[in-house]
Amino acid sequence: MHPDKATIVEDLQGKLNASPFLFVADYTGLKVSQFAELRNRLFDAGARCHVVKNTFLRRAAKSAGLPELADLHGQTAIIVGEKDVAAAAKVLKNFSAEFKKPEIKAGVVDRMVVSTEQIKTIADLPSRDVLLATLLGVLNAPASKLVRVLNEPASSLARLLKAKAEKDGADAPVEPAESAPADAAPAEDAPPSEGAAPAEAAPAA
Repeated sequence: MHPDKATIVEDLQGKLNASPFLFVADYTGLKVSQFAELRNRLFDAGARCHVVKNTFLRRAAKSAGLPELADLHGQTAIIVGEKDVAAAAKVLKNFSAEFKKPEIKAGVVDRMVVSTEQIKTIADLPSRDVLLATLLGVLNAPASKLVRVLNEPASSLARLLKAKAEKDGADAPVEPAESAPADAAPAEDAPPSEGAAPAEAAPAA
């Protein structure tokens, strides 16, 4: 492969690796102004739209370990983003309904191939922020906790759920333990695991 082409494929592979989703669309027939409008709307949703050659996309997807994209023809554009797949899918769905283009062909979400209809279904899901807010509301988390989790990685949400589970477990009645034999040696306290962090306080009920 020519060095310039190899660089293009490598750059494209980097974009695919950095995104949790990939949407593929055929933008044939879109005017320049319309394509610019699509890019702007996707940008506002935290996504990016890139024009790619089908051969380069096949090579980059293979190198990135993505499933094979069979239906690649015409003028292809890909949509990738940082996190909110629903927001990007919604923009793509609404734009296609408004202008009858681009043609949504297929995609990959969490390294699984999704069809055109599945992408449209994803578009109808609430945004990531709405889902987090709803879940945290169910957990009765204080507003400060909501703001912090929305601005931190998904691990923060996992810690919050763990703390909630630990609190519920602490509130449960404790059953009396069976008496140990008189000649049994007292159990030694297990040493804390190396690098273990102190447990996070459970959110107020």
